[in-house]
Amino acid sequence: MGTIAVVMVDGVADWEIGVVLPAAREWFGDTVSVASIDGQAVTSIGGLTITPSLALSDLDPLAADLWILPGSERWQAGEIPGLSGVLRDRVAAGKPVAAICGATLALAYAGLLDTRPHTSNALDFLTRNVGAVYAGQAHYRDETVVSAEGVVTAPGSSPVNFALACLRLLHLDREDDIAQVRAMFAGELA
Repeated sequence: MGTIAVVMVDGVADWEIGVVLPAAREWFGDTVSVASIDGQAVTSIGGLTITPSLALSDLDPLAADLWILPGSERWQAGEIPGLSGVLRDRVAAGKPVAAICGATLALAYAGLLDTRPHTSNALDFLTRNVGAVYAGQAHYRDETVVSAEGVVTAPGSSPVNFALACLRLLHLDREDDIAQVRAMFAGELA
């Protein structure tokens, strides 16, 4: 069993965490904590009000086994004060982070995409939104998910592959169970 901290901003994309969180809690026994930047409720794209139990400042950067940052258009508004340093500290300590869709911008601002393979909504999405701060163009991969050196990235169109990569970080010894999750969702596309 692992621990997951989800760091959300307003406008969080429901579907991007709609596979990973239920699978982690129900099928893998993980504990999930939810934080927003300021500890206040956020409204998802689907209209759900999510009341976090924590603010970013309440999170011990090294306590949870995995941090997940789901997408939102809010990530495009610029770097969130205080987040980049915490993300760098986590990864430097060997604690993984996973970001999908717009949340990959937070990793770019933190410099975590400069030297490792990664993906996002598109290379242009990163360069357009982060500008000169982003120096990882040579490491960009046009893939559904990339997991490299403790950092998972995915475009918003890949919530299942994102979930599988997150589960693999937490449960290396449960590949058969992870394969069952994949098969369950892959069956829908048939």
